[in-house]
Amino acid sequence: MSNTDTAIFERDGDWIIAYCPEIPGANGQGRTQAEARNSLAAAIALILEDRRKDALRGLPDSADERGTRGEQVKCILRTDRWPS
Repeated sequence: MSNTDTAIFERDGDWIIAYCPEIPGANGQGRTQAEARNSLAAAIALILEDRRKDALRGLPDSADERGTRGEQVKCILRTDRWPS
């Protein structure tokens, strides 16, 4: 399964800036569109890997696992959707 996200490119002087609105904080830059795209792809990979590591760490023992109405909640991590 592959995901498709939006890459937006903007010129800023001699640089091309790229960002992905679906992934906050994901941005890249380069002198060419290809460099900016590669920089953005690397940033997205780092962000997703960091989020994956956070998810695998789980909740701390002190975390409140109750929902807003006091019901128990359970989160399921679909690891089959993460790149290897």
